[in-house]
Amino acid sequence: MSKLTELREARQKAHADLSAVLALTPSADNNETARKLIAESDRLKTEIDKLETRGLSTVGEGIKAEKNVELRRAFQTYLRMGERAPREVKEQLESRDGIIEGNTGNHIGTYSDMGYFVPTGFVNDVEVATKYFCDMIGACGSLDTASGNPLPYPTSNDTTNVAALLGESSPASELDVTASQIKFNAYKYTSGLIKASIELVQDSAFNIEAFVAKQMGTRFGRKWEDVLINGSGGGTQPTGLLTAIAASGATPVVAAGSNPNDGITGNTGVNSIGYQDLVNLEHSVDRSYRRGASYVMHDSTVASLQKVLDKFGRPLFVPGINGEPDRVNNYPIVVNNAMPQIGASNVTVAFGPLDKYLVRRVKDFQILVLRERYAEAGQVGFVGFARLDANLLDAGTHPFGTLQQHS
Repeated sequence: MSKLTELREARQKAHADLSAVLALTPSADNNETARKLIAESDRLKTEIDKLETRGLSTVGEGIKAEKNVELRRAFQTYLRMGERAPREVKEQLESRDGIIEGNTGNHIGTYSDMGYFVPTGFVNDVEVATKYFCDMIGACGSLDTASGNPLPYPTSNDTTNVAALLGESSPASELDVTASQIKFNAYKYTSGLIKASIELVQDSAFNIEAFVAKQMGTRFGRKWEDVLINGSGGGTQPTGLLTAIAASGATPVVAAGSNPNDGITGNTGVNSIGYQDLVNLEHSVDRSYRRGASYVMHDSTVASLQKVLDKFGRPLFVPGINGEPDRVNNYPIVVNNAMPQIGASNVTVAFGPLDKYLVRRVKDFQILVLRERYAEAGQVGFVGFARLDANLLDAGTHPFGTLQQHS
């Protein structure tokens, strides 16, 4: 039996034990046992994620190494030698021949003698890094464009119109289809400057590509985790998911709390979430949007829901197995710690199909190599840029709903 299988089975057992404890009459001892089982389940989940991520990384790197070895070597040569790099190296970076599998139409370019844009294979490394902080990057819909000019996205809401009964030889009345649009811009973000000594860059044993990718990916990931939830929009930055839902006019579901489930008097809609709250939230979203929907919430909210049973005594939370996501009420959970935590009047849970939250990205992630700026200090600077915008594709029938704690 593999280590990963052992961990998954141990987590399943911990969850089964937790369900049995939660079904008992609440007491101090039972509550403490439940707390320990939840902590153990979380610990096992962390270990499982590490092993799964390591395995995917190994497979991914093997594929990239086989398909892009020459491209990566050329890029590393340029990082170390700059303009002194052989001409064939520069030509390889400028060509379209180094596209990684799954991406087309992208190529390397120059920028004001400051350096070369990063090859596509490097972009994927950075994207993997951002997913560690924000699952939404991988879960949301995406729209990649070659330029950053304002992009209108057409929408239409014809849901209020129905066919009409028509008599023989009677003329049909006019019933036009209405249309609108959502405008996507391209807001520029930077990783900030990363400096490295010439000795470090020239050290052939050091993977400078991985170093720069990790640092820049981490910085972008931390920023986008928040922006894609709370961005204010309004022509100054991307419109975060919660901002877009509020602007759409969708009415939040107000939490009643878990008291009907656990019988604990103090568990009100201010400080808890119950089974009926999630059912009400799900049904606040039209049935056509519930297919493929997910919950988005803070990790502490997930921890709270692990303690809640439905009216039939079954746990709301079900741990994922074989790489599947954890679920609540049989819908997958996307954990984003930029979501508000449970507290009076906070909007703590969003529910809907994340492919309706669209992230517009312009070209590829770009990196510039700054050699002259820090030459007197014997250093080389690296700076990354990315342009994106995001908004909810809501044509008028509100694909997302939210749960708000009671005031």
